[in-house]
Amino acid sequence: MPCLGELMNDVLNALYQTIVDRKNNPAEGSYTCYLFDKGLDKILKKCGEECSETIIAAKNGDNAETVLEISDLIYHIMVMMVNQGIPLEDVLNELDKRSNKTGNLKKFHQVDKNT
Repeated sequence: MPCLGELMNDVLNALYQTIVDRKNNPAEGSYTCYLFDKGLDKILKKCGEECSETIIAAKNGDNAETVLEISDLIYHIMVMMVNQGIPLEDVLNELDKRSNKTGNLKKFHQVDKNT
């Protein structure tokens, strides 16, 4: 049985490849093809909508709805990546690099709220 990391990688790769295939071989009635036809502005609008819906679902404490919205957000982000020519491997490599970092808490500017 594959570990969670392998399963996640397989699922993300399969989704990414399906989106690439839709871009290269448009299929009538495909929502993905519709997004590509409408262009970057529509794709980015959907990314923003899904991000907002994810935030609202999380704020409402609805984990089942949050999972659905996260899934929608990941899908739309991947459509944007394919549209922009960003390979999934680049993002996965960056995430892998970041997972190996420790002690990288950024220093935040502190504001004196009494002044």
